[in-house]
Amino acid sequence: MSYHRIVKSVQSCSQRAFLFTAAACVLSLGAAPAHADDYDATLKDIQSTMGGVPSFVKQFPKSGLPGAWAEVKAIELNDKTALPPKVKSLISLAVAAQIPCTYCIWSDTQDAKRAGATDEEIQEAVAMAALTRHWSTVFNGMQVDFDTFKKEMGGQ
Repeated sequence: MSYHRIVKSVQSCSQRAFLFTAAACVLSLGAAPAHADDYDATLKDIQSTMGGVPSFVKQFPKSGLPGAWAEVKAIELNDKTALPPKVKSLISLAVAAQIPCTYCIWSDTQDAKRAGATDEEIQEAVAMAALTRHWSTVFNGMQVDFDTFKKEMGGQ
C-alpha cells in the first residue's frame, strides 16, 4: 500500500471515529433531557437557598436551569472550596468591572461586603483588574514576544 493511500486510510478512520464520538455525545445529551421535576426541584432549592426566586431565573431556559444552578452552588455559593467567599466575590467583581456588567458589579460588591471585604479591598480588586487590562493591552498591542517576556520575567 502506498504512503498516500495509508494516510488517506488513517484520515478516513479518524474522521469516522470523530463522527461516531460526536454522534454518541449528541445522543447521550438527547437521551437525558431535563425533566419538569428537575426544574421544579431546582426552583424549590433556589427558593430555599436565596429566600426567593429572582424573576431573571424564570427567564433562563428550563432545560439549562438545573445545571446552571448546580454550578453556582458548587462554586460560588460553596464555602468549602479552595477560595473563601470574600476572595471569590472580589474576583467576580474585578471581572465584572472589565466586562462590564452593571448587574454583576452591584451584586458582587454587595456579596464582597457581606463576606467582610472593606471598601479598600474592593477598590484594590477593581484597580488590579484595570492594571491587568492595561498591561494586557500593551503586551498584545505591541506584540511583545512571549518567549522573551517569559524569560525576562523569570520563567524558562
